[in-house]
Amino acid sequence: MRYGSPIRVEGGIRARSRRGSIGSAWWSRRFIDILERICDRGRLSRGRGYARAGQVLSIDLSPGLVSASVQGSRREPYEVTVGIEAYGEERWEVLERAIAEQAVYRAKLLAGEMPEEIEELFAALGVDLFPRDLDMDCSCPDWGFPCKHVSAVLYLLAEAFDEDPFLVLAWRGRGRDELLGSLAARPAAGPPGVADVPFAERLADFYEPGGSARPPERRPAAAGLLPRLFPPPADLADALTAAYRRLGGER
Repeated sequence: MRYGSPIRVEGGIRARSRRGSIGSAWWSRRFIDILERICDRGRLSRGRGYARAGQVLSIDLSPGLVSASVQGSRREPYEVTVGIEAYGEERWEVLERAIAEQAVYRAKLLAGEMPEEIEELFAALGVDLFPRDLDMDCSCPDWGFPCKHVSAVLYLLAEAFDEDPFLVLAWRGRGRDELLGSLAARPAAGPPGVADVPFAERLADFYEPGGSARPPERRPAAAGLLPRLFPPPADLADALTAAYRRLGGER
């Protein structure tokens, strides 16, 4: 089914990429790779054209749902929704605990980065970080999967992931502030059997005199070693043997 050219709009959301692929960071490219495996490539191509032309009027992301408005060839914009599974509190509790136990993942997320290995962590816990099942819908009459309006929204979503990787997690049900607050509140994982002492407490004790502190214990040298290495003359044997013993810590 063919329709006329889309009505041009002013102030639409326009893709930054003007040619070639969309998405540069590993997480946005991962999302695009999944889309290009499960979606019709022809309609994805037309969707890129819509995204670059600024035909998408708005995009709103919430846990489990992306809602958007796209201007097509008809006067009224088409309404687009893309749904995925948003994980509940119990599952996120497990995920956050697993992330906090990995010092590198925790540090990168607190620094605003998305560690690439986090996808494997999700998989090890039996869940997907990136969606494989998308519930896509558009109010347009096109029966394609997906239509160009949905495709345009998906490509712009990938570019949004480029700018803010936490949107990937927010779509799954955990916003940036909530996730980082939870990670910051959890004790950092330390070596087994070593209690983690807050830095402030360690700093308070640093300058205090240690009442029980003792100088390092001297390990006496073997008293018999020096005479064997440096045999004393016969006339000085008694005096030097006593001196050797004193050097070795013997009394």
